[in-house]
Amino acid sequence: MQNLTELPFNATSQKSLSVIIKVCAVIPFFSTFLCCIAVMLHVFASHRQFLNTPRYILFAHMLINDTLQLLSSVLLFLLVMGQVKFPVFYCFPLLFISTVTYQNTPLILAAMSLERYVAIFYPLQRPAAWRSGRIWIINLCLWLISCMFLIIDYSIGKQRPAVDVLFTPVLCKNLVINSSPIQALFRTAVSVMFFAVVAVVIFFTYVRILLETRKLRQDRVSVNKAKHTVLLHGFQLLLCMLAFTLPITETLILLYTKWQVEDITYFCFFCFILIPRFLSPLIYGFRDQSLRGYIGKTFLCCSNAVKPHFRSKQQDSLSAS
Repeated sequence: MQNLTELPFNATSQKSLSVIIKVCAVIPFFSTFLCCIAVMLHVFASHRQFLNTPRYILFAHMLINDTLQLLSSVLLFLLVMGQVKFPVFYCFPLLFISTVTYQNTPLILAAMSLERYVAIFYPLQRPAAWRSGRIWIINLCLWLISCMFLIIDYSIGKQRPAVDVLFTPVLCKNLVINSSPIQALFRTAVSVMFFAVVAVVIFFTYVRILLETRKLRQDRVSVNKAKHTVLLHGFQLLLCMLAFTLPITETLILLYTKWQVEDITYFCFFCFILIPRFLSPLIYGFRDQSLRGYIGKTFLCCSNAVKPHFRSKQQDSLSAS
């Protein structure tokens, strides 16, 4: 009888310990990402020349988009880990932001590749929409496209009769709202279409810039930089596409290992959602020479500001003793 009573307690304690370890692994990783993004956005806000360049405006837009995506995803992860339940009405905004920002990322990559194409082929007569004063129109159109497809996704689904939107507490997951097979098919088709269109755009801009590199005898440096930037956007797109491997990866892990379902979900979330969103903006940001210099200066200023404060505390303690 004693063994039977101890078994559920041990299982519960092991599950609680597993949840604590998972949360402790995600929070520092996410905090480091937020710190780096905050420094980059501070550099953009402090130096006017970045806000007057369409390429950097689009990059700042990508930083904000990925930050919102990770904020909502990590918050949803913590709520599911803590088994926190609340009505769908309060869950819907988090799911909406997480999904829209996820769909928006490849569109931003396509816009950044097209901006490099316009900068190379129309350096003096840049179209009005691609100038720094009106680049916000393109950003707004990207958000509208992502929101439009998501609203269609939610509208074609059927609400389960047992779920009261205002009063029935549920775990905040996509399956609560996106539960019908039609929605799953529509969502897959939209994702494949998004990534296919972006892949074609990136391939087209890279080939055109590559051909232009062979023609030009002067200003080869800027053209080569643009070519490498477009290649980087292709790598960022591959990182985003890792999320498509989630169903296959989860099935393979479930077949060949003895992991629990929640452990498999956590592993896939960490490897295919969190890490790619973390690497994508950081690789692009630290690769840029001018931006990297300002980021280094910002970190140096922060460290120099902390050291005098620490020294003054030490002097106060010595004088007191």
